[in-house]
Amino acid sequence: MKVILQTDVKGTGKKGQILEVADGYARNFLFPKKLAIEATTGNIQDISHKKAVEDRRKAKEKEDAIQLGNKLNALLIEVKTKTGEGGRLFGSVTSKEIVDALKKQHGVEVDKRKLEIKEPIKALGSYEVQVKIHPEVMAKLQVHVSAI
Repeated sequence: MKVILQTDVKGTGKKGQILEVADGYARNFLFPKKLAIEATTGNIQDISHKKAVEDRRKAKEKEDAIQLGNKLNALLIEVKTKTGEGGRLFGSVTSKEIVDALKKQHGVEVDKRKLEIKEPIKALGSYEVQVKIHPEVMAKLQVHVSAI
């Protein structure tokens, strides 16, 4: 019997896959637990339509991420903080401070967990911070740390 999996089934297949399974397995296990539906032409067309809509949504997300990445690459963020002797900071500049400065100065909102700071920012100067906007899109943000 041909079925379309509704969820990932261990040892059988992934969601959206069309498989040939034993009749008893389908009727007694997959259908009652709503893990699969019968692979009729209507169901196959429905699944392909949903897949096409999902692909368009993912493409739109990636395009938006690329545009945001291009915008972030051109920005310079100014972070002002207290300093001690020799331009050393009290503590370090955190990703939350960078995100707050980005929102305040340029009106762009980014999740602080998306920032990748290679090493802690503990001195005055300019730094480059990676922003992972999308699994396939990275941007570089210029951060300038100065004294108050």
